Amino acid sequence: MPVRGVLFDVDDTLFDYSGSDEAGFLAHLTAEGLLERFPEPAAALALWREITRAEYARYTSGEITFAAHRHARVRAFLSRAGDPAAAALPDEAAAAWFAAYVSHRDAAWAAFADAAPVLARLAPRHRLGVVSNSARAAQCRKLAGTGLLAYFERFGDVIVCSEEHGEAKPAPGIFLAGCAALGLAPHEVAYVGDNHAVDAVGARDAGLRAYWLDRAGTGPAAPGDGIRVLRSLAELPAALDR
Repeated sequence: MPVRGVLFDVDDTLFDYSGSDEAGFLAHLTAEGLLERFPEPAAALALWREITRAEYARYTSGEITFAAHRHARVRAFLSRAGDPAAAALPDEAAAAWFAAYVSHRDAAWAAFADAAPVLARLAPRHRLGVVSNSARAAQCRKLAGTGLLAYFERFGDVIVCSEEHGEAKPAPGIFLAGCAALGLAPHEVAYVGDNHAVDAVGARDAGLRAYWLDRAGTGPAAPGDGIRVLRSLAELPAALDR
């Protein structure tokens, strides 16, 4: 049976989160006078991403809220950057620090160059949607800010996010909710994401046709586990036709 719908991850699939995060975070540290505490910018960025992964996992597991995970990231980073008072930083101060970082990060927002052309090619023949481990408002802002939201609004605004859905990828329920929102059975839907374990394996196990977007070429071209590999979104239309 042909693929009739495609669900996408957002961050580092359609939206260049890593690139905008790097540019914005380093600009923020420079403005705050904190970059000089690190031997090189890469060390500061590596620490921020290590903390982000840990705290985001707590958020997606339901342990803390989206706002609380942001505050925790700020406290952990400033503590490890040498601020002894950071662990007791009030929520309001942590939120203000994070908001300043966000203003720099958002100024660097960009979609991947292959995102809009591929969505435009798929839209005439496929129903399109999003399944993301995040909050809906945050992902809609990214999609709107990079000109991609319109491709999903035409199909009934199918944007399923873990914050509102109540469970996160790789749980099968969130993938199935995306399929239901498209009005299609799982075997009629492809899922495309950059994380092998969370996106590709999760989608495959939920009964969708799984595509792992491996832009960096870190994995095998044919892993042999029922998951198809893409090196670019530009490969997706032909892969769906096959």
